[in-house]
Amino acid sequence: MTSSNRDDAGEPTLYIAEFIDGPLEGHTDSRSLLHGKHAPRISMVAAVAGLESVFWYDEVDERDVSGQRRVRYAFDEGESDPVEAEIDPI
Repeated sequence: MTSSNRDDAGEPTLYIAEFIDGPLEGHTDSRSLLHGKHAPRISMVAAVAGLESVFWYDEVDERDVSGQRRVRYAFDEGESDPVEAEIDPI
């Protein structure tokens, strides 16, 4: 069985998430469309100072680049885990 990056109507089932700021600034992630739509809000897990942290990102805009859907996301600092590791005083 072969896999395809298109749904039954020939529409792409994948899109590229671009992180424009925050701890993941400059990174991209390939994500799946759900019912032909991208997620307006996504979470990402990344290691900061050796600890897993959850970062929330909200959609800024979307565009088509050479037939590929690309969605830009901005960091939601208030809903995300702290970026800087807290150090206990001695």
